[in-house]
Amino acid sequence: MSKPVLHVRGQVLVGPEETLDEVWVVDGRISMTAPAGRADVETIEGWVLPGLVDAHCHVGLEATGAVPPERAEEHALADRDAGTLLIRDAGSPADTSWIHDREDLPRLIRAGRHIARTRRYLRDVGHEVEPEDLVEYVRREARRGDGWVKLVGDWIDRETGDLNTCWPVDVLAEAIAAAHEEGARVTAHCFAEQSLRDFAAAGTDCIEHATGLQDDSIDAFAAQQIAIVPTLVNIDNFPKFAEAGRGKFPTYADHMMDLYERRYETVGRAREAGVPIYVGTDAGGQLPHGLVAREVEALTRTGMTNLEAIGAATWAARSWLGRPGIAEGESADLVVYRDDPREDLRTMADPHRVILRGHAHESQGRHHH
Repeated sequence: MSKPVLHVRGQVLVGPEETLDEVWVVDGRISMTAPAGRADVETIEGWVLPGLVDAHCHVGLEATGAVPPERAEEHALADRDAGTLLIRDAGSPADTSWIHDREDLPRLIRAGRHIARTRRYLRDVGHEVEPEDLVEYVRREARRGDGWVKLVGDWIDRETGDLNTCWPVDVLAEAIAAAHEEGARVTAHCFAEQSLRDFAAAGTDCIEHATGLQDDSIDAFAAQQIAIVPTLVNIDNFPKFAEAGRGKFPTYADHMMDLYERRYETVGRAREAGVPIYVGTDAGGQLPHGLVAREVEALTRTGMTNLEAIGAATWAARSWLGRPGIAEGESADLVVYRDDPREDLRTMADPHRVILRGHAHESQGRHHH
């Protein structure tokens, strides 16, 4: 059965400098020209963005660990209804590769399973290994994922009572080189200061959270174009983490609060230095799915303009992940809004229509005009 032709018109935002008045969707793909002699045309009007990207989102993972496929499907549908049509999964103990076969679910870039140091991560989530096994596990996960590997770079060390690095730098460099040999990029969970220096020295591609960036590591990240995905909506949980640990680990609690209090300033300084910054929510651990609009808004508190923050969730993020945006012949993965998101980012929380692989889904938005 062929999909209906869609005529999407209004303001189609292709990139920061480029808007079109209309695009057509024919057989699920974007066409810049009207198809000849098709009567079954549905017109959709509004402000149009490329499908949103959540670059740190755990489909199939909850606080308890892996969840069954039907629960993972609920995660993916919540993301789709929020306009997130491309997800970079930042590590999962569940094999979610079945999502690739589902036309109605967002596109997924999997990072395999987290690789953590023994007893230095959430239970039942990652592989827990010692440094001598790191390279082998990185190769294995590089082959199992979709071009990314996720490491845990620092975690609370019960002996020192504070955040501490998980890997010696020489082993890290070898592991990252192994991932690159396998055709994968590496990202890592890092909260504190030293792990960021170590990962930059070892040649990482990306860091999640990156709350511990300081002037020297910011300079290194900018020079090497190491991307960060700050997950600001999740960093809002730091006071809760700090309180939970304060009784046993007061140094850790104080450290977490310090990282929390300067979170916007830290990301703002990284932005000014030219570090690439992308939108990720960290849904699936502490947070529900579908918060992508909230993260876009949070990024503007770091000094980003509305247009930059939108780009961090759309054209810039897609280019970084090697996925197309709005272009002739590409899959029609589009989000349509009633108002101009560049003028008011709040409109992004309530998509009018979500078009995935050329199929227009009714928005599950909070209100309809």
